[in-house]
Amino acid sequence: MVEPGPDAPLKNETSPQQQKIGLSMLGVLRVPNFRLLWIGQSISLLGDQFYLIALPWLALRLTHDPLTMGAVLAAEGVPRALFMLVGGALTDRFSARTLMLVSDLLRLVLVGLLAVLVFNGQIQVWMLFAFALIFGLVDAFAYPAWAAIVPELVSPDQLQAGNSVIQGTARLSVFIGPALAGALIALLDRQSVIIPGAPAPVPDLQGIGLAFGIDALSYLASASTLWLMKVAGQTTQSGPNESVLASIRSGLLIVWSDVVLRTLLLLVAVVNLLIVGPFMIGVPVLADTRLAGGAAAYGIIISAYGGGSLVGIVLAGVLPKPAPQRQGLVMLLLTGALGIGLILLNFASSTPTVAAIALMMGLASGYVAILFVTWVQIRTPEAMLGRMMGFMMFAAVGLVPVSNALAGALIALHPTLLFVGAGSLVILLALLASRIPAIRNMGQEQDRTAIDAAESG
Repeated sequence: MVEPGPDAPLKNETSPQQQKIGLSMLGVLRVPNFRLLWIGQSISLLGDQFYLIALPWLALRLTHDPLTMGAVLAAEGVPRALFMLVGGALTDRFSARTLMLVSDLLRLVLVGLLAVLVFNGQIQVWMLFAFALIFGLVDAFAYPAWAAIVPELVSPDQLQAGNSVIQGTARLSVFIGPALAGALIALLDRQSVIIPGAPAPVPDLQGIGLAFGIDALSYLASASTLWLMKVAGQTTQSGPNESVLASIRSGLLIVWSDVVLRTLLLLVAVVNLLIVGPFMIGVPVLADTRLAGGAAAYGIIISAYGGGSLVGIVLAGVLPKPAPQRQGLVMLLLTGALGIGLILLNFASSTPTVAAIALMMGLASGYVAILFVTWVQIRTPEAMLGRMMGFMMFAAVGLVPVSNALAGALIALHPTLLFVGAGSLVILLALLASRIPAIRNMGQEQDRTAIDAAESG
């Protein structure tokens, strides 16, 4: 790895010319390190969509069993959830760029190997579980670093623009990538072949193999741009003599002592338990059993969700911010809309209808995500940023393995039990949360925090 030279810019240090650039998204792209990050992540995020379509579709093609598909996704999610807090603590101690670079190289090897196995017809179900476990472990260290790297590359007055560019690019990739991946798989996988360990002949998997190959190449692109960056090493923020576990513990104590934050993180965890699995497991099963087009329909629906999420993010950026006394209720209303979307999926029978429901769910999810992340960032000291991103992402994905496994089991019994049951619980949870003063008043609490910070400054 190329170490930064003596002329490498310090963290958040910008030249006078860069300081004149201002807050615009175009301006932040003129910062060399950020531009390299954006180029690499744009390619990598698009490649990830090919992987996210190919992995569950491969599990479903090999076994024709949604329970196994859910178990594979759960196997990937368990180590990601367990080690994400460690990844957040390491991000506070070392360079986010270094963690991202190592993670990209490891995932390049893993996904490249998976592509070779699929191309050669040697893939077996047990290999999917082994791959998922290792990939999830590596991913756990990349997630918090990805969320925390932008403040290392740009000045504070460019941070909002930088976050908008990266988040918008991520949502755009979810809009474009799945449809491309689904079309590629549907186009190439037309003949049946015999795969060791599969219960019956399955379609030719060359399209799935190519999708994995594209994702592997995208990691190479991302690693290359990270390598080219010139960033000074990050100093330890959590104390030079403090262990990783002690750093995590101190962060958890801070979160636990904050009643509002603790309640909201718990709410996020439960909502994701009820939504992610039913959507990620239910949609491919619907595409395979009920909708015309198979993998192509699956990709279209996931792209519709990504497009809706992108629109939600844009709306959160351009519309007036909800009044402080209404911010919590707006978030809960949109959370209830996600539950309604799950219920409607149970009764949809055409690709356009399912795609429209996914679009609505994505819009609600994207808007809520921006409100919540902004609220967390305002309250978080810089020295806690990596750990807080780890805690937040743990709340978002910590129960996803359980959600995927339960969804696979429930949809095997009956789709209605999954979609209507989970959707109804989400609506009920939103109604119950609306009766908690800490949730209803979260916007006012954030407003008071900003005022207190300004007065103390």
